[in-house]
Amino acid sequence: MLVTTKEMLLRAQEGHYAIGAFNVENLEFVMAVIAAAESKHSPVILQTTPGTIKYASLDYFASMCRAAAENARVPVAIHLDHGDSCERCVQAMYAGYTSVMIDGSQEAFVDNIALTAQVTHVANAIDIPVEAELGKVGGKEDDGPDVKGDSSYTNPDEAEEFVARTGCTSLAVGVGTVHGVYVGTPHIEQDVLKAIRSRVEIPLVLHGTSGVPDDQVAEAITNGVCKVNYATELRQAFMRGFMGYMEDNPYVFDPKKPAALGMEAIQAIVESHMDNLGSTHKA
Repeated sequence: MLVTTKEMLLRAQEGHYAIGAFNVENLEFVMAVIAAAESKHSPVILQTTPGTIKYASLDYFASMCRAAAENARVPVAIHLDHGDSCERCVQAMYAGYTSVMIDGSQEAFVDNIALTAQVTHVANAIDIPVEAELGKVGGKEDDGPDVKGDSSYTNPDEAEEFVARTGCTSLAVGVGTVHGVYVGTPHIEQDVLKAIRSRVEIPLVLHGTSGVPDDQVAEAITNGVCKVNYATELRQAFMRGFMGYMEDNPYVFDPKKPAALGMEAIQAIVESHMDNLGSTHKA
C-alpha cells in the first residue's frame, strides 16, 4: 500500500526501531526491495536521487514505484533523496512522490533554513512530509559535489533552532558517516547523536550507512535514529550478481537472466538490514 513517511517514521520512533530507505536504480531494484519487504513483513521506503531521475525522469520512477507500492502487502513510501532544489522537490510531489528531502546542508545555516522552509511551505499544503539535512554527511552522494569543510557533525543547538524555524518532519544528521565506499572502519559518534536527540523531537535520519557495522547502526537506533539509508551496497550487490552470471555464461543475451541474480543479491541484503533495523513484522 502506498503511504507517506510521516506516520511510518513516527511509529518507528515510538517503537524504537528504524525504517530502511533503499535507493532504487531501475525496475529490478524496485522488485527486489519490495520482495524483501514482503518477505519480512516490513514497511519500506523506495527512494531515488537527482542523479537517478536525471537518467530517466521523476514520472518514470514515480509510476514504477507507485505500481509496486499499490500492489504490495506492506506500507511503501516513495521518497526523493537529496533533493537539490525547491523546484525539484515540488516536481517530485506533483509527480506522485509521497515524501521529499531538501538537502541544503552545503549552504550557510540561515540559507539552509530559508530553503528548507520554502519546501515545507509547499509540502504542508498537500500533506507531504519533508526531510532536511543539517551538518555534513561526508563523501560524495550520487553525482553531487564532494562534501568538504570543517566539522561534519550536526550542532545540537543549531538542530533545535533549525527544526523550529523550518517545520521539517525529519532531520538527517552528520554523526560521522559518509556516502559512497568507506576506506577503513566507519564510526558513528553516538554521543553527538544522543545530544541531538535530547534537543530534537522529530525522527532522525542516518545517511551513508552502506558498510557501517550492524552493531553501530543498532546503537544509533537506540539513540534516536528512525530512518536509515542504503544505496552503495545495493549497487555493488546487483553488479556482482549480474557480472558473475555473465562471467559464467558469456553467450547469454537475455538481460533478465543475469539481472535475476542481481535481484537475489539485493533482496538478501535488504532482508538482513530489516532484521537489524528491527522493522521485521512491523507492517
